[in-house]
Amino acid sequence: MSNTLDEYYVEILWLVKQAGSIIREKIYQHKDVLTKSCDVDLVTKWDQEVEKLLIDGISSKYSSHRFIGEESTASGQKVELTDAPTWIIDPIDGTMNFVHGLPHTCISVALLINKVAEIGIVYNPILEQLFTARKGQGAFLNGAPIHVSNEKDLRKALVMIEMGTSRDPEKTKIVLQNLELLAPRVHGIRTLGSAALNLSMVALGGVDVSFEFGIHAWDIAAGDLIVREAGGVTIDPAGGPFDVLSRRVLCASSMELAQQVSKTIVQYYPERD
Repeated sequence: MSNTLDEYYVEILWLVKQAGSIIREKIYQHKDVLTKSCDVDLVTKWDQEVEKLLIDGISSKYSSHRFIGEESTASGQKVELTDAPTWIIDPIDGTMNFVHGLPHTCISVALLINKVAEIGIVYNPILEQLFTARKGQGAFLNGAPIHVSNEKDLRKALVMIEMGTSRDPEKTKIVLQNLELLAPRVHGIRTLGSAALNLSMVALGGVDVSFEFGIHAWDIAAGDLIVREAGGVTIDPAGGPFDVLSRRVLCASSMELAQQVSKTIVQYYPERD
């Protein structure tokens, strides 16, 4: 299996770098923008082009592999995670940033086999940040090993939090409640506008915690593996085990810190993927 995974990894890395060149070329150009679930849930033709490049490239070599992709799901395909090799793809995570020309945007790709993450890649081609991980082999930024901060104290933690692409009043209220609860208890609060990059920053040790409600499997599948391979933890925000389809995630530099955040924040339970 390891030789096969080596092959998958080389192939997806090549495709992701190709896709990155599209994002790099288009980020500062005019884009026609469509909306999906609401006025701030955006999609461009480049999201669709990147996803097509990745899926077509993998399918041409591995016809039995399955896919969970943001744009194919948005067009009506049902999310179904089986034991078959499944690529979970966000072609442009941080589409809002991409539309505005803010350089915090990335491609996120994970390979799950038997529902277990084996490969995770998060690539920001604008800032040339390539985060990679393989199960049991550690996490890397541009080929150099990375590790979480190991912070255990909430009072010293830098925390990532997001409004997300929903304008559901209940969710918005809870996000603002959590900001109010955490602000006096932590070093600081940050937001990049990309769940995949937020998780990658935990892996890098640049921040200590990231949590979000309402994201999707394609936002977090790669970042989850990268965080864990960098020595961090990923759990459900209520403290239980992480479920990639739950649309809820909390990752941290240590289990102690994860549990402190879990006990502090107000919970929100969106509909599952």
